Amino acid sequence: MVKPTSILLRKSKSNQAAFVPQDHKIFMEEAYNAAICFKLLQDLGSSNIPRVKMVIKKLNNMAKVEQNMVLETINDYFVDNLELSAKHRYRLFQVLESIILEAPHIQNDWGERFIGVALENMTKNTELEDIYQDAASNVLLAMCKHSWNLVFNKLEEDFLTGIFPHRSLLYVMGIISTNDKLLTPTQKDQWQEQLIQIGARSVQFLTVDGWAKSLMLAVTKPDRTYMEQNPEKVFLFIYYGMILRAANNSSMVRKHLQSLLDTSHQSVQQREGIALTIGLTAARHLDDAWAVLDQFGRTGALKRTLNNFNIKEEEDPKWKWASSTILLSYGQMAAKAKENILPWVDNISSRMVFYFRSSFWDDVLKQSFLEATLLLVGAISRNEGAHSYEFTQVPELINSLLVLMKKEPQDTLCTTTRQQVMCVISGLCKLRPPLDFKRKSKILFTCFQSVFKLPLVEALEKHTCLLADPPDIQKLYMDTMSALDGLLQSFITESPNPEELHYLLGHMYSWLASEKVHERQRAIRCCMVLLKFLAQKVFLDTTKEFGRIGHIVGMLGMLCQDPDKDIQQLVLEAINYLYQILLYQKGLDAPDLFRNVGQSEETQCLSEQEPILMPEFPLNPSSHIIKEFSKHFSLPQIRDLISTLMDGLRSTLDFQMETAGDMLIIILEDLGPRMEKVSDISQTLYCHLTSTDSVNVKKKILKAITLLSRYHTQELVDSFLEHSLPLDRETINIWRAMGAERLTAPKVLHALLTKLQERPSPVEVTRTKDTKTYQDSLAAMNTLYEIQYSREYKEAVQSWYPQLLLGLLTQLHYIFELGLLEPPKKNESSEKVEPMPSPQRTSLDSVKSLLYTSGHWKDFAHLELQGAWDLFSSFDTYHHGVTLIARAMVQNSCSQIKGVLYQTISTVEAKPERDKKVASLFFTEFLNSPVMLEELPKQAILSHLHQGLADLNPSIRVISLQGLKNVIFDSEKGNLLRAQLPAFLEGFYDDNEQVVIRVMSTVADVLYCLGQQGADNQCREIALNLRNFFDDDRDKVRASAISLFGDLVISMEGKDHYSLKPQVHQSLIPLLMHLKDDCPTVITKSKFTFYRCAVFLDWKLRHTLFCTLAWENSLSARHFLWSCLIENGDEEIQIYLSQALRYLHASQRNLKTSAALFIGYIICYFPDAIFQKVSDFDLALFYTSKPQIGISPFLS
Repeated sequence: MVKPTSILLRKSKSNQAAFVPQDHKIFMEEAYNAAICFKLLQDLGSSNIPRVKMVIKKLNNMAKVEQNMVLETINDYFVDNLELSAKHRYRLFQVLESIILEAPHIQNDWGERFIGVALENMTKNTELEDIYQDAASNVLLAMCKHSWNLVFNKLEEDFLTGIFPHRSLLYVMGIISTNDKLLTPTQKDQWQEQLIQIGARSVQFLTVDGWAKSLMLAVTKPDRTYMEQNPEKVFLFIYYGMILRAANNSSMVRKHLQSLLDTSHQSVQQREGIALTIGLTAARHLDDAWAVLDQFGRTGALKRTLNNFNIKEEEDPKWKWASSTILLSYGQMAAKAKENILPWVDNISSRMVFYFRSSFWDDVLKQSFLEATLLLVGAISRNEGAHSYEFTQVPELINSLLVLMKKEPQDTLCTTTRQQVMCVISGLCKLRPPLDFKRKSKILFTCFQSVFKLPLVEALEKHTCLLADPPDIQKLYMDTMSALDGLLQSFITESPNPEELHYLLGHMYSWLASEKVHERQRAIRCCMVLLKFLAQKVFLDTTKEFGRIGHIVGMLGMLCQDPDKDIQQLVLEAINYLYQILLYQKGLDAPDLFRNVGQSEETQCLSEQEPILMPEFPLNPSSHIIKEFSKHFSLPQIRDLISTLMDGLRSTLDFQMETAGDMLIIILEDLGPRMEKVSDISQTLYCHLTSTDSVNVKKKILKAITLLSRYHTQELVDSFLEHSLPLDRETINIWRAMGAERLTAPKVLHALLTKLQERPSPVEVTRTKDTKTYQDSLAAMNTLYEIQYSREYKEAVQSWYPQLLLGLLTQLHYIFELGLLEPPKKNESSEKVEPMPSPQRTSLDSVKSLLYTSGHWKDFAHLELQGAWDLFSSFDTYHHGVTLIARAMVQNSCSQIKGVLYQTISTVEAKPERDKKVASLFFTEFLNSPVMLEELPKQAILSHLHQGLADLNPSIRVISLQGLKNVIFDSEKGNLLRAQLPAFLEGFYDDNEQVVIRVMSTVADVLYCLGQQGADNQCREIALNLRNFFDDDRDKVRASAISLFGDLVISMEGKDHYSLKPQVHQSLIPLLMHLKDDCPTVITKSKFTFYRCAVFLDWKLRHTLFCTLAWENSLSARHFLWSCLIENGDEEIQIYLSQALRYLHASQRNLKTSAALFIGYIICYFPDAIFQKVSDFDLALFYTSKPQIGISPFLS
């Protein structure tokens, strides 16, 4: 015998079957299958659960092939087996339900039979209790798919009998009311109408005490579990609401609503049910529902819980969440009252906010408030007349919603609270009056703070992995982001203008600059989605200019070089959409800004439209962005872009600062001439330069300053002079950057010279006592001093040397006039800061550095070795110092004499007398230069001097008169002066020291007056006589003789070289020895004269020689001087040794020591010279001198 479990549904293939008549064969197959089905139905009563599951599966499969046969067999099985166990019947109902739901069609006769079976068993009491009844009820519910009208008619017959409905009927009605998939939309509408009719026909039952009590008992019956949705309980509240809605007795309605509110509010289903009943009642009795809720909130237990935020767990839980019930009730009232609710919205909103703020905070209150606001907003949005109302309580409602958002834990995402809040606000922002900017800012700040600061999705998933029923974090996160997108789109839809777009994106600026990658990514994603929304919808107001687009472009462009590739992708997409919006605003075609950049996953799921093709990814996207957008930008938009980029220079993100610098450089390269308000830009750049520590950013800022200075030199000079007193390292770098380009450096110097010469008169300064009037002049002086050392200005300084020299010298004169000889006082707060030099010192150092750094070191050496700079320490000797500078230029044949000469001529008409005075001193000194007669005819020179004689200033008249005495105007005057020289030489030997000094001074004046003509053949005689006084016991005589010898050497340069050369050689050792003289003046004169002798003899390494003489005083410095002497005068070494030996017997110990050291140096480094070139007499003198000076150890 074949077991039932192995029987398969298939046609017999036995050989005998072929001989059976066809009808009989079909009959046998049907009987066979029916028998199998019957056997399977029997097996449902088995206690073997796996077997039961397999049987159910086989029955379902059999029904797909032989539906009517299976249904008939089941029906017969029910009829023939009345004594089946409840469990067996329960399983039969499960199979029947499954077959009916799967069946495409059920014949009416079968439908009636099974509806009857279901109704019969729904009310039976068995050991399975509700489970059995629910299984039978489910069969009835399954028949709704095929026989809806029949099912409802049966239900209505049993429902309106006057006896309170059985639990199973409520269960069926509850499932029908709550299951959205059970009925079609048309059937749902019919169901609602039928429910209204049922409610109306049930009003009469409320007057029946037994029926009304049964209703209240069923409503207040505790739920089996708080988490389980109880369909019959849900329908009871719907049914109750429908009855009260249909009632016409207002007092009865209020009585029943009050009784309902007096029940327990502990379970969530009870709270939602009460609210639903009140909402349905409010559809016709809005005033009554409002009055009951208002009265309930003002009296009784609920009043005691309000504003009591310390409710203890042991207190009566019945009233703990009554406020939540009230909130849900207001929401249901709004949802069910439809168009009648609009005049009540403000009142309802006010009460909702009140209960939310006054009740004990917990998740129940939070969720109830959210659900109520969702219902309220949904009801308003469905009313077409909402636009004609102004809702004054919307701001308060929004504030409460933002409190909900803020209370959400920042490190988790487990609920839909965030997205619900944003959805509600999206609906509220569409109402009148529109939200003000302050309110919008608060909304945006709170929402961005709550969403953008969430941890990474992976971290959120880890946080929920231990929950019993963890949510789908990926979906929850995407839904939350979509809700935020919807909020932004709602704002822009209500105010579709460029200012609103900038307002919304501007609130993301801080998030785009966040140090956390995921926060930047979320912010740029929101920007991109919003821009795509606008680019696709194309509804932005074109009548208004996109004034702040520069800010948006800068804000997004600075993220083009973000290290995160996803952010780069999103940025390019966002900028592409922004570019399309801009061109649309201008009425132009909108081509793609980039090509071949695929869309991100974020973008592809935003809409069902065809994806917008992305443009090509350039090597330098920021450069491409600037170039393309700037083509369509006005000057204000460019200024806005520049301002944004400059703000980006102080970002905390290195890549953002560098990208901002790159974009700023591109703008200035392309649009430099069009820039406006350059002074503001320069001040901002200065602030960023001094505040940043990034070397790369500093370089980019300096490059931007370089580009700005091309076309706006004067504005930048005016701006940066404010920070040049004193100069710090950053300011010096700024000035260097301004002169980095060859064509700009001269313009910077010209602007600085102009500022230098803007000198208010000392009288005006004294009268106003305002030191700020000359601050720019001092700042320009400081700047000129510093930039002379910069290689950027080297060529420009050479070109502007004449103007700089005269300008700085007149500045020194001006400082003397103002009396600015002392350094400025330090502030108490800057005790550790290095003291600032006095203006007088800075001005003098500027002149020094100009000579030294511009290649005129010979002039500088001439003045330094004479100690000429000391003359500029006093106003009384200032003019003498200027004269020596001019004289040094003449005596060294300076290449700038021609330029300075023409500059002096051009200042004749200068108003400040100080300028004319300095120019006159130079002009007069230049009379001794051959350049004068080469450039100017003698008549023009005389005319210039005569013009000076007519000047009102007596100093200028005196200077001009001295110039007229020059020998170039009378050649016989030179012969006359030379004729007087022999007589002057006799005066050298006068016993009176003062006479000797004056005679030597007179000879010096004669040599100076002779100028280019020189002393001729008398120079040798003068030199011989002067050498006799090098070792004079009188300090002043020694100094005068050495000084005059230097003047003589200078006067003979370029003339009869050989007549004076022997005397010069013989003076070198005395001059070297007197470098250690006891008299400082003699030392100074010796240095200068020795240097002039070296120049006369054309020694090498003269610059090093000068530096050594000027600033070195060590033994190694003396070795260098001695080596220069020997290398350049090897043939004269015998003379040098003889002279040095004689100094071993000098009266000054320093001279003896110096001579001994020199001789020791010769012995150490040139030993052969001692024995080959020194006479026996000199050697004997040397050996006899050793004990006297104690240098044996040195010699050994």
